[in-house]
Parts: sequence; structure tokens; C-alpha cells
Amino acid sequence: MNAPLPASALASLPPALDEVRAHEAEMVAIRHRIHQNPELAFEENATADLVAESLARWGYEVHRGLGVTGVVGTLKVGMGTKRIGLRADMDALPIKEASGKPWASQVLGKMHACGHDGHTAMLLSAARHLAATQRFDGILHVVFQPAEEGLGGAKKMLDDGFLDLFPCDAMFGMHNMPGRPLGKFAAVPGYALASSDSAIIKVRGTGGHGAMPHYAADPVVAASSLVMALQTIVSRNVPPLQMGVVTVGAFLAGDAPNVIPGVAELRLTVRAFRPEVRDLLEKRIKEIAHSQAATFGCTAEVDYQRRYPMLYNHPQETAFCTQVLREWLGSEGLLDQEPVTGSEDFAFFLERVPGCYVFIGNGEGSEGGCMVHNPGYDFNDAALSTGASYWVKLAETWLRKG
Repeated sequence: MNAPLPASALASLPPALDEVRAHEAEMVAIRHRIHQNPELAFEENATADLVAESLARWGYEVHRGLGVTGVVGTLKVGMGTKRIGLRADMDALPIKEASGKPWASQVLGKMHACGHDGHTAMLLSAARHLAATQRFDGILHVVFQPAEEGLGGAKKMLDDGFLDLFPCDAMFGMHNMPGRPLGKFAAVPGYALASSDSAIIKVRGTGGHGAMPHYAADPVVAASSLVMALQTIVSRNVPPLQMGVVTVGAFLAGDAPNVIPGVAELRLTVRAFRPEVRDLLEKRIKEIAHSQAATFGCTAEVDYQRRYPMLYNHPQETAFCTQVLREWLGSEGLLDQEPVTGSEDFAFFLERVPGCYVFIGNGEGSEGGCMVHNPGYDFNDAALSTGASYWVKLAETWLRKG
């Protein structure tokens, strides 16, 4: 049993249930263990083992293998028929860690740079408490999802029959947010995170000698013009009060200064908050690519890949989350938050089931560290019990007895 923290230490921490705080040291140790042993998408075998063994020990019925390495724990209490799903992600990123923390990654080139180790530990903490107290009436599914970082683990779990096996009346997710006050929450109604699509454009011309460009059709010049033309989509085609992002992240062409290559390649990321804007961006990227290439005597091939949809927080469930937080923390525990142009594959769940995805503050300034996807990032352990307590209150309120 963990020794209780002194009153002076508790006073400086964000709010949490006393019973959850009592096993905080164990959950911090689990978080550090996961952080030291990061696993990439669909490779989360050791993390899944840890999750599954913990859930089974606490009395959950455990199912493994959905989405390759996903873990679902189910706990039925009483005779209630309401069903709730709480989801955390488990995968790390292919980044070399530079945080300098004692629990830094022990795997070169891989690290938990987005806080999924903290998300997993928060949900495990809540799962332990909910199993021990059983102060609810209904069916609880705790969902530990693989491959959030770009490979669509949520979609894979759904394709493998998640909702057939574990029907949910509502599902809820949470993500830490560096730069926001520690332990405070934000729930953005409606479209809260952007869609994420990618496009690979290959501009094909006729290669030649750099000293005799008139014998070539230069795809580098055509692709350079295309880079600039693509920027007019948002400024001239997307309505000014709506959002779109078209970013060219890579321009690949040629190997030598005196050789005009035959092909130039552009790699784009494309973001939107509205379905109609998403459709418009795809349409205009394809049109401009073909027309710009033709202007320079070249052709264009566009491989447009729709990846993550917009994440839509359903009104009723978002109001429910907000009310749970307000009753627990008061209005001061809630933050104003604009929609975020990042993306999140929990959106796939919310396309099929109503629910809400909230943000929890990771701390401001040095307390919260740098932004996610940075080699120096680390989840703030001081947020762990607060996030776990939110899960507990959410589940107990949704599955309220009587």
C-alpha cells in the first residue's frame, strides 16, 4: 500500500479523488515503465500484455487482438443495460528522445512523444478504482487502442468488429494538452479536430541536360509553380470564415546540379473542419496539379489519400461531459478551447457512436514542457490522477445506480 502524500504536497496538486490518489505512485510507475519501453503502431505487444494482465487481475473480462494489439476490458455491475466505452491510445512515435528524464526511452529512435503512456496509465488507474468500488450499474468497456499515430488503429478495431462485440451507447476519449493549465479540462462542441488527408503528386516531364533546358520539359519548374498555386486554394477557394490547410511538406526531385530529372514529387498534408471544405480541397488540388503541369508541358499523377475524418463531438454527450466536470471542479475547472487543426483517429469511433473527446491540461511553461511530437516532450505525472478521476466520475455518472 502506498503511503499517503503529506497535506503540503496535496495542496500543490490538481484535484483528484482521494481513493484514486492513494494508488498514484503505482500508476506513475506503470507510466514510466511504458515510457521506457515505447512501441510503434501495431507493435504494442508488451504494453498490451501489461494492460491485459492488470485488467484481468482487477476482475475485468479481457479481450485481445482487435486491431492486432488492441485490448478491451469489460466490467458488468448490477442489472443495468446502459453501456459506456472509455478509450486510451497506446502507441509511440519514431522519434529519438531528448527529454533527459530518468525514465526516458530505452529504445533508440522510439519514444512516447504524444503522451499515450499517460493516457494508458490514466485509464488503467480509473479501471482499477471502478473495479474496486463498483459504484455503478451497467456495462463498462475500457478500450486500449493501438496505432493512433497515423495508421488508424481505431478504424482497424472497428473493422475487426469492435462494436459487434462491445456495443456502446456512447464513447469518450481524452488527450493531454501542453501549454494549458495543469489538470483543467476543455470540451469543444461540434468539430473539435480537423480531418487529416495526404496527397502525393508526381509531376512527370522529360529529363535532359541542365545546360540545354529547351530539349526538356522540366518537372522541377512545373512542381515549383504548383507549390505556389496550391496556396491559392485556401486563400481564394475556401470561404474566409472556414478553415483549410494545404501544406507541402516535401519536394523531391533530382540528384545532380546539371541534370533535369524526369520526375518531381510533392507530398502534402491537407486539413479541414467541414466535410464540404474537405471535398473542395481534394477537388482543387487535383485540378490545379493537372493544369499547372500541363502549362509546362508535363503531366501530373495525384494519389489522394483520405486518412482521418473530422472529429465531431456530439452535442448531448459534450454537454454531459461539461456538466460532469462543472459539478466536480466548478466553472474554473473548464477552459475555453478553439478547435485544434491536429487530427485524431478517435474520430472513427465518433462516426459510429455518439460521444465526446476532451483535452486535459498538461501544464503551462516549464511545468507542461514542450508541445507533443517533440523529442523533449514528456507527459506530466501530476495530471495522471486528475485524468483518472475524470474517467471515474464520467463512468459513474453515465452508469448511475438507481
